[in-house]
Amino acid sequence: MTVYADNAATTKLSETALEKMLPFLKENYGNPSSLHTLGQKAKSDLENARETVANAINASFKEIYFTSGGSEADNQAIRTAASIGLRKGKNHIISSAFEHHAVLHTLTALKKEGFEITLVKVNDNGVINPKDIEKEITDKTCLVTIMTANNEIGTVQPVEEIGKICKKHGVLFHTDAVQAVGHIPVDVEKIGCDMLSASAHKFHGPKGVGFLYVRKGIILKNLIEGGAQERGKRAGTENLPAIIGMAAALKEAVDNLEENTKKVTEMRNILIDGLKGIERSRLNGDREKRLPGTVNMCFEGIEGESLLLLLDSKGICASSGSACTSGSLDPSHVLLAIGVPVEIAHGSLRLTVNEYNTKEEMEYIVKCVPEVVEHLRSFSPVWAKIKEEEK
Repeated sequence: MTVYADNAATTKLSETALEKMLPFLKENYGNPSSLHTLGQKAKSDLENARETVANAINASFKEIYFTSGGSEADNQAIRTAASIGLRKGKNHIISSAFEHHAVLHTLTALKKEGFEITLVKVNDNGVINPKDIEKEITDKTCLVTIMTANNEIGTVQPVEEIGKICKKHGVLFHTDAVQAVGHIPVDVEKIGCDMLSASAHKFHGPKGVGFLYVRKGIILKNLIEGGAQERGKRAGTENLPAIIGMAAALKEAVDNLEENTKKVTEMRNILIDGLKGIERSRLNGDREKRLPGTVNMCFEGIEGESLLLLLDSKGICASSGSACTSGSLDPSHVLLAIGVPVEIAHGSLRLTVNEYNTKEEMEYIVKCVPEVVEHLRSFSPVWAKIKEEEK
């Protein structure tokens, strides 16, 4: 049996999205900037897709800008807020210690440019306390950027409360919603955010395309100069087939959200209940305040890389954290941020499932993981030491 349980890294392209994309790879290949009939047809389709994406998050179509994905959207949002802040004499940004590296690395770059960066601590259940953010706001604060849901442990953050705090203090609020859009309800009006990032391949759309929601009145800072595409704020001919596919996938995900959430949550709970019985295991993040399909666990006395390779040999595709840092030997910064000791963080496993998975696959995972953990522990000196100390 082959089980794909790494949907936080990327998802299978939906048939609906593929069918919608195909005509734009063949006969409807016009450039939306061209004035002839074929180009203007492409322009109309582009704007229809923008309207579809906007409706999915309760925004206006004029507030949606298409990007190459979540990382670009994060960068442009943060750089925009920083630029606006500087013009007002503000150079302080607040974020958290367990954001995606697209956010953290952008903040590191801004720090070198003279910005003051505050990373609030995360509670051991993986949920940020909004009061901790409010305590850090000063008259120099120009931006708060907090993800909607964590990409490694799946905990959902109180973004609506954070949005209210930011509005109260007149501070811009950006949220990286890459893991949330298409999986939980996302409404920009309820959240109260000024900017929001999303990526198509996380909700069965194609890779290499995403979008940035920007509240009306905020003038974006360009990352790419050139043509007048995206109202002059993102140069380069639009990737129309991918944009069409993203819009179709997002509409499909939102239309089936309630049904999918119920199914996926049941499968997630099968995994948690089946794996928590493993000796010296721990579930990372709050049991309930999490995405429907994300499970992150640590098993003492083993290395996550070895666990992944052996699971792969059994046909199970999983990860130990973010795909963007899979080449790193360092333990997950997310797990360290919630207080997991370094030696335990090395033995992490992230399983992320969605509506394409089945209960039978979950049962197979629950059967295989304990076997692999037991095998690895049988020759682990670390595990032997743990057992000796217990005696």
